[in-house]
Amino acid sequence: MAEATSKAATCPICGRPVDPAVKPFCSKRCADIDLNRWLTGVYAVPVTEEEDEDGERPREPDEGT
Repeated sequence: MAEATSKAATCPICGRPVDPAVKPFCSKRCADIDLNRWLTGVYAVPVTEEEDEDGERPREPDEGT
């Protein structure tokens, strides 16, 4: 049986060991810091504009013809 190397989980904000009560963070404070970063736009998922086959952006329903 191969021995698995287990790395202790660390908080993504400060690097301290994870507390199971607020996993994956070490404390409520680090969880709140992470939430604030999402809410203020520090973290963002990159998005590209959709294009039709001809390379133009599709019209919105409220745009005129």
